[in-house]
Amino acid sequence: MAIAKTIEVIASSTQGIEAAVRDGIGKVGETVTNIEGAWVKDTKAVVRDGSVAEWRVTMVITFIVN
Repeated sequence: MAIAKTIEVIASSTQGIEAAVRDGIGKVGETVTNIEGAWVKDTKAVVRDGSVAEWRVTMVITFIVN
């Protein structure tokens, strides 16, 4: 029987949404093993001086507990 656990994280990138997701999963992967997937719950554009300066994503990351 497998047990899964979830954690919610917020990650950001000036390069775009996909980069924010990739960077966030990478950072979580430094301390969490067996990551199975991520659900992007929300996205936000940070606007400075009239243009998008940063993207933020709220993710729920699922991993299998050993």
